[in-house]
Order: sequence, then structure tokens, then C-alpha cells
Amino acid sequence: MERCVVNKRAALVNRREALALMAVGASAAACAPEGASDGGSGPGGSLGVAPGAGAGGGDDAAAGIWVKDPSRFVQHGTNLETRLEDLDGFLTPNDLFFVRNHAPTPVIDAGSYVLTVGGPGAESEVQLTLDDLRALPSQTLIAYIECAGNWRGFFQSVTGRTAAGSQWGTGAIGCAEWTGPSLADVLAVAGVRDDALEVNVIGLDDGAWERPMTLAKALDPATILALTMNGEPLPPDHGFPVRAVVPGWVGSSSVKWVGRVEVATEKVWVRANTSSYVLVGEEWPADRYAPADGAPITTGSVKSALALPRPARIGAGTHRLRGFAYSPRGPVAGVEWSADDGPWAPARLIGASADHPYAWSRFEFEWAAAAGEHVLRTRATDASGDTQPLEGVYNEKGYLLNVPLPHPVEVG
Repeated sequence: MERCVVNKRAALVNRREALALMAVGASAAACAPEGASDGGSGPGGSLGVAPGAGAGGGDDAAAGIWVKDPSRFVQHGTNLETRLEDLDGFLTPNDLFFVRNHAPTPVIDAGSYVLTVGGPGAESEVQLTLDDLRALPSQTLIAYIECAGNWRGFFQSVTGRTAAGSQWGTGAIGCAEWTGPSLADVLAVAGVRDDALEVNVIGLDDGAWERPMTLAKALDPATILALTMNGEPLPPDHGFPVRAVVPGWVGSSSVKWVGRVEVATEKVWVRANTSSYVLVGEEWPADRYAPADGAPITTGSVKSALALPRPARIGAGTHRLRGFAYSPRGPVAGVEWSADDGPWAPARLIGASADHPYAWSRFEFEWAAAAGEHVLRTRATDASGDTQPLEGVYNEKGYLLNVPLPHPVEVG
């Protein structure tokens, strides 16, 4: 039977200890550089690309990249950034949820879809239809997914150096309710051998994006293969018919359009943990992390952002301002805000709950805005005591920035 081969670079190195996770203040959710694709293959359903793909420039080209209407987003190549000021609830509506694509959205036929689970670390290779997946015990969780390159566009203003890649603002994030079987239950159908080490999840998009994870993370009950998003079948742009949701880990780990799950008995090296989603710079010498170009990243970081345009323009007087805060390590414990580098004051948390440890929280505060130009900042702290650092550390690919961002506000 066909078996996806673990990246051949893995055979060129000895088995190593897992790479040390590096933090910049704290680590963050990741995305590959704009336009990146990755090798790999796996059987799945019949697929095409979004209608109009391959068309010329302008609106026709936009229609060919995504299925959803891109007009309400900030566009970055194949990616769509949410405008946080458009969000007024706890869950991000499907039509406003950001899109991180490595290629145009594929359109997959649900009737012929098959998920293959196998590899050298599996006891057998199995193929599962959508009905098979729906028949497994179902898990529902509320979790945010954030691109690790979120905030990349602020590296220049924060560190004085521009980072490579899509210049995201603060909107490469969304929070949704996801439902589907746990990855552990899916793996149990094939069986996992005692010498299994990692699990690689491979997509059906052009280039077959793939991202390996440790066996422990794959078996975490919160790691699921989602079939629905906010109570509806996954939209095409968000992975229909099946996507991984890996709470707390970088966004690239939540692979969309999953076609194959490969259980490996060796460390798996792919683009997503060698040349992309790695910290590259003087603090992360490549020889320490070979064959990766730098320190691979997995978990996210505590962050907060105001739901305001940049720059915001408001009238003089007292305003209730709001935003979103989140952490991969559990609920947000508190958010503070500051105006014009003044003292920090507490904001009110809205909807923070230990019942949803992987969700974001909303916050709000009142500000008596005087006429003129101002700078607001917010700073979140999670239940473990991790807080946003006051200084950012540069890395070439622009991951993991989580300082209290300066947010300009013009008051007329």
C-alpha cells in the first residue's frame, strides 16, 4: 500500500533530542513566509482550487485564491488579515476569520474524501471516510489559532529592524468553536507502536503543507481533527472537510485539508521546522539546531491587542475601548493599559473562564481622551504569571513578537 515517506533529510542525521524551544519574552504561534509551499503527498478526495484560480490580476485573481469574500480583510498575498475592530463578540464569525494559505484554497469533494493514517510508527495503515470520522467520539473545544507571523509588521518600529515575510498587523488570529474526533482516537484506529516518536499531519493543498508534532502532543485530548467550525461544516478556506486544531501551538501546526497522518519512529524534518517557523538570528546559531536553520518554535505567547484601527481616530471625551488577550498556557488572568507611557491601570476582563483555557478573552476600559495625538498600550498576564515583555528581540523571520504594542490614537 502507498506510504508517505518521512522527509529524507531525517535519514541523514542521527536521532536527536527534541530541539529546545526558544522564547522571545515567550514563544508564539507561527506561519511560514508568504507564498511558501512544502513537499509531501497523500491520498484524499478529488480536489480542485477555488473557482477562478489562475485568472489574471484584480478581482478575478482574488476570487481564485479564496472562497470567502476578501473585501473586509487586509490582503497579504494568499493571506487575509482580520480587522479586529470588526469583531464584537467572543467567537470570531467564520466569514471574518483570518486566512493563512500557502496556496489557493482547494475545493475538495466530500463524497470521495479519504483520510489515510499510517507510517512506520503505526501498527497498520487505514483509510477513513468522513462518515468514519463522524462515527468516532467527538470533542468540542473553543480555541484561538494565531499565525506566528502575527505582529510581524511592527518589528521595525519596536526593534528598529524589518523582518522578512508578510507584514501582518494584529489580525492574524481568530477564536472559534471546533468539533471533531481527537487525533488520539483517530490514531487508535490504526494503532500506535511502542517505538513511535512523532506524528506528521499532511494537507491536500498544493504543495501538501505538513507539520510534525511530538507523540505526546498528538495524544493530547485537546488536539483534534475538526469537522465543524462554530457549529457549521468547515468552510473551504478553513480546511474543509478536515483540519487539525492544535491548541497552544503555532498556527502552522493546525494543518488544513488534512489528507494523511503519518506516525514516525524518528524525528521528522520538513520545511515547517527547518527553514520556516524557526528563530533565525545571532541568539539561535544554526549549528546548534542543525538540520534546522534556527530554533524551531511550537507554543504561542501571551499577547493583547486593541480592537481599533491603526491609527485610531476618535472624538474628545470618555470612551470605552476594548480588545482581545490570549495565552497558550491557560486563561488570561489580567490585562493592564497605559496611555502615553503613564502608569498601568487594570482593564476589565469579559468572558475569561477556566472552562475554556484555549480561548481568548475580551477586555475593556474607559479612557478620558483629550484632544491631540496619543499612544495606548495594553499588557496581558496569564494564569501562570507569564506577562508581555517590555522589550522585543529581533529574529529574521519575524516570529514571536509580543511586547505591549504602541497603538496611535488621534483625538479630535
